[in-house]
Amino acid sequence: GILQHPDGTVLKQLQPPPRGPREQEFYNKVYDPDCCDSTLLELRKYLPKYFGVWSPPTAPNDTYLKLEDVTRKFNKPCIMDVKIGQKSYDPYASAEKIQQQVSKYPLMEEIGFLVLGMRVYHVSSDSYETQNQHYGRSLTKETVKDGISKFFHSGYCLRKDVVAASIQKIEKILEWFEGQTQLNFYASSLLFVYEGLCQATTVRLSDVTLVEKRGVPEALLSGGDVLEYNNNIHVINSTENGKIEASVSKGLSKFYALHKKACSKRHHSQLSLKVENLEQDNLWKSRTCIAQEHLNGNVLPQLEKVFYHMPAETKESANVEVRMIDFAHVFPSSAKDEGYIYGLKNLITVLQNILDN
Repeated sequence: GILQHPDGTVLKQLQPPPRGPREQEFYNKVYDPDCCDSTLLELRKYLPKYFGVWSPPTAPNDTYLKLEDVTRKFNKPCIMDVKIGQKSYDPYASAEKIQQQVSKYPLMEEIGFLVLGMRVYHVSSDSYETQNQHYGRSLTKETVKDGISKFFHSGYCLRKDVVAASIQKIEKILEWFEGQTQLNFYASSLLFVYEGLCQATTVRLSDVTLVEKRGVPEALLSGGDVLEYNNNIHVINSTENGKIEASVSKGLSKFYALHKKACSKRHHSQLSLKVENLEQDNLWKSRTCIAQEHLNGNVLPQLEKVFYHMPAETKESANVEVRMIDFAHVFPSSAKDEGYIYGLKNLITVLQNILDN
């Protein structure tokens, strides 16, 4: 497995020959301080940073690759490992090895990728859901879209902002592959990481006056200051003065339990709704407030943007990493890596279908 070094890097134990030395040679070549190959210099953008090898003082014969911890900056990292390519065996594999790899996932050649595992943080339960490689191998052509979409679901909604940002990052990697004929990658993966805890959009229920208590259905104000009603957000009607009566779900009130204290008794006769974009990695710069004067009219599209993270204006804003990992089967080539390109294109298509639907 992957170990943590006290300095914040991760340690990947070198595999037995020839795989381990081959992966070490790959990293040494790409991160050679004297490297002036523009293709390899560009490739560095899509890999974890490499800091050489390391051996523990108590076991000097054990060698580890010292790599950047891509998850380090995240509070609740959601992680997915997807093997890319039509073949998970290299050109030098024995017939027995080929048969073994093909039998593990016969659809690899047709689909071009395989989900090796995922770990998703669910805001609703403050817990992780984990799926292993058996989950990925159970996915068919018909179920692969729904299977991958689980990785982008927070327990409340689909993180469309993360899907859109992931597509953009994969497209950059695809662009690199379309332009290089030096290397072919087999049994290599893409590592996806995004922030599961602090979504870009948060809702505070105590900042903007929405409607007086007497104008709200009785079921809306149950349990004191916490709003509980139905299973969805419903816009009920507009009153004569243009204010909106809304019902908010149990899930929503639970999701924003951290804000319960803000709904103090002095606000008991007034309910507020404010949406603000929090700054994440200096990418979120604007603050948006949906006050009652903005809610007269185009209400549902506004709420869709807030609660379903419509990506039209936020494609670059999601805190997402997509990195290439696992290079024990990288070989010199004189042609494009068509198998890897095929897998990337198919994966982009699946993600785009998730986004569109």
